[in-house]
Amino acid sequence: MTPENLGRHDSWEGVRAVVAGFGVSGFAAADNLNHLGASVIALDESDAGERAEKAELLEVLGADVRLGEGATATLPEDVDVLVTSPGWKPTAPLLAQAAARGIPVWGEVELAWRLRDPNHDTPWLCVTGTNGKTTTVQMLDSILRAAGLRSIAVGNVGLPIVEAVMDPEPYDVFAVELSSFQLHYTDSMSAESAAVLNVAEDHLDWYSGPSGMRDYAADKGRIYERVQRACVYNVADPETERLVREADVIEGARAVGFTLGMPGVGMVGLVEEILADRAFIEQRDSNAAELCTIADLASPAPHFVANALAAAALARSHGVSQAAVRDGLRSFKPDGHRIAVVGERDGITWVDDSKATNPHAAQSSLLAYDSVVWVAGGLAKGARFDDLVLAVRDRLRGVVLLGRDRDVIADALSRHAPDVPVIVVGDDETGVVGGGHAMERVVGAAAELARPGDAVLLAPGCASMDMFTNYAERGDAFAEAVRRRL
Repeated sequence: MTPENLGRHDSWEGVRAVVAGFGVSGFAAADNLNHLGASVIALDESDAGERAEKAELLEVLGADVRLGEGATATLPEDVDVLVTSPGWKPTAPLLAQAAARGIPVWGEVELAWRLRDPNHDTPWLCVTGTNGKTTTVQMLDSILRAAGLRSIAVGNVGLPIVEAVMDPEPYDVFAVELSSFQLHYTDSMSAESAAVLNVAEDHLDWYSGPSGMRDYAADKGRIYERVQRACVYNVADPETERLVREADVIEGARAVGFTLGMPGVGMVGLVEEILADRAFIEQRDSNAAELCTIADLASPAPHFVANALAAAALARSHGVSQAAVRDGLRSFKPDGHRIAVVGERDGITWVDDSKATNPHAAQSSLLAYDSVVWVAGGLAKGARFDDLVLAVRDRLRGVVLLGRDRDVIADALSRHAPDVPVIVVGDDETGVVGGGHAMERVVGAAAELARPGDAVLLAPGCASMDMFTNYAERGDAFAEAVRRRL
């Protein structure tokens, strides 16, 4: 049976659906497909975390859940649709077999779009980009709530979007974070408005080969397809504007730029210390409307201000008032490990930005400070650091390197900033997951390099899994080592 034209009010009885991956989004997809009456088979190579417990629950409800090594090697017979978790490459056995057999492959986002309630068509305000997605979506959600709307942050952050869409009490609006992986498997979504914050090297282990960056950017650009009101782009990143120009949007949709400079007509930007709107006011040819000031924000860091402008543009496209933008941004506090000050002493500020897991994010963080001792390294995921070093070398007091791919950064520093002192924390300190002792050495080395007026900044530019469970554990280890030293 074909599921192509089925929605939330149709019977899915007779549809055989395979769900590839049984993490958070995979469980949500399997659970709701099972609820709709489909015959569900969920497959995952791992039974770690809560997977086994959730498998028992779904099996009681009639689903077939297969966990463990070899479970995803072969696609079952008579499958009508395959729903994949984000991050699965098209070359994965299940997905390659589905493509060869002509079976539609959906992501959880695509499934959610198909299951939205036609009687209450909740608008989607969507955000993607290499960096800043979560912060921007959370800012947007805060603004929407300040406007009195029943909003929720979903997608790559917060609640799985299938669960939100299927909630019996409908939401007024969704603030949706989308990764390139999620967008790769999304074909019919039509956001009310959408933003691409930036496009920089990342995930080149997933987007491999000579066309990797082009493919990565193309997946980001899918967010603009069929946009109804506003395509929000970054004036400082021409790639985002190119993606808007190439998108097939609904007639009447506008391009709206955000900039840290003076906004032109049809943009949002800065007028001195004021976040200003020249896109969603009637007299935009000659006037700008004040949204808030930089002092209203939790951080004056340029990339944080840019995120606020993007969130404001999306909210304004939805009709939210200037006052609600101001109130929502004033009340917003970022999650941990994002340019978080963890200590100050002797004129030196210690900052945890462990969430900066690629070069673009690290560069944005470094540019927020005039003089920096940079703590960097981890898993580079195929990224290069030459452009970053060229952009920030005049700000570097020194660099402390750790992690598996620290030599990639060291090589870039030797080429472009040979006079900057570099201290390497070696293999003997970083060989196991849980690098707390290594971080003690890192903080000690950074203290040797730092001078009054400097920031010691953990902005690794790399993923954390060579030494830590995740970026949060890495940031916690840094903060704890700083506190012990101070």
